[in-house]
Amino acid sequence: MSKKRALQTPEFTKKFFEWFGVITAIFYSLFVASNTGLEFLGFTLLLTSAISIGIWAYLGKHRGILLLQLFYAAAGIIGMVRWF
Repeated sequence: MSKKRALQTPEFTKKFFEWFGVITAIFYSLFVASNTGLEFLGFTLLLTSAISIGIWAYLGKHRGILLLQLFYAAAGIIGMVRWF
C-alpha cells in the first residue's frame, strides 16, 4: 500500500482525531495552569480537543467518552466566555 493511500484509511482518520485531541488537551492544561494570560487560548484548545476526541469516540463507538467530551466542550465554551 502506498503512503498516500495509507493516510486515507479509516484507521488513520481515527488515530489522527485521537492524537490531535490528546495533544491539544495537553497544551490546554499547560496554558491554563501557567496563569500567564493564555487562558482564553487554553479554553479554545479545550473546545478543539473535545471536538476532536468526540469525533474519535463517535467513530469508535465509545459512547461514554463521547458523552464526557460534550461536557468538556461545554466547559471550554464557558471558559472562553468568562475570560473574554
